[in-house]
Amino acid sequence: MIGKNQIPLNKVLMYRRCLIVASLVLSITPCLLGQAPVSEERPPIIDMHMHAYPAEGLFSGANPVTGEPSAAQTDEAIMQATIEAMDRFNIVKAIVSGPLDLVQRWKSVAPSRILASPHFPHFAPAPDLQLLRREYLAKRLDAMAELTYQYVGVDPSDPQVEPYLALAEELDIPVGFHMGLSSPGVSYKHAPKYRASIGNPLLLEEALLRHPSLRVYVMHAGWPFLDEMKALLWAHPQVYAGLGVINWAIPREEFHDYLRQLVRAGFGKRLMFGSDQMVWPEAIEMAIEGIESAAFLTQEQKRDIFYHNAARFLRLEEE
Repeated sequence: MIGKNQIPLNKVLMYRRCLIVASLVLSITPCLLGQAPVSEERPPIIDMHMHAYPAEGLFSGANPVTGEPSAAQTDEAIMQATIEAMDRFNIVKAIVSGPLDLVQRWKSVAPSRILASPHFPHFAPAPDLQLLRREYLAKRLDAMAELTYQYVGVDPSDPQVEPYLALAEELDIPVGFHMGLSSPGVSYKHAPKYRASIGNPLLLEEALLRHPSLRVYVMHAGWPFLDEMKALLWAHPQVYAGLGVINWAIPREEFHDYLRQLVRAGFGKRLMFGSDQMVWPEAIEMAIEGIESAAFLTQEQKRDIFYHNAARFLRLEEE
């Protein structure tokens, strides 16, 4: 027996069938129109500072923040754990530097996502210029980052750096300079010529003026040289800054204060995300959280840092 306000069972079943059909149509319509279904994945990220380092080397050991060793203990495990983190956080491009054999191994595994780069002269001797030219022209290398002349006591305007910058400018290769911090006490360990004073971003000025078309970004945003970093960005509008390592390895409050001041000074469109993942793949998540937890940034500013600024710098807008 059906009450006055009840709907007959046959009509209920009919309505249910209609709802099921409607939901199926809505779910397949994007495919029928040649579009991808709506995805729940994170917005894309570009990592401007990543490494393919050997598991046993200068950077082995415990994570300097957590004090824990990485779960990845071999070259292959580090690569796989890093690529898994890239998948998890939707990192669509990453500049990866290190020994050329390792870098090119990574690029062979993820060719559309890895932008391969040599790393010199601290980690390896400065490579032969003709070799570099061949590798760039063959698209086996994509960037020149990071240049670690600070570790060998050479400022970026020194004549020995000049041929590499000239090659990068000629071939329109993006260049990333290590400027600013290293691990505490590094001069007493494996880099006796490292000098904190050579991390001053203003030391880039002569090189920039000699190569006005050079695409340059300052790694670590030159921390702790805040005023010098602001002066360089103001005087040289083509220069960008990467936030690698300072977004997870220094105290969070200090990083946020440094970032806030760069944004407040008007440089939010030239700051780029980087993790500086070395042999600790978990640093990628730590670096991302360093940006996401910056409550003073708008969502638009975070998206600029995570993706749009680097896409513009790397000229990936069309992609």
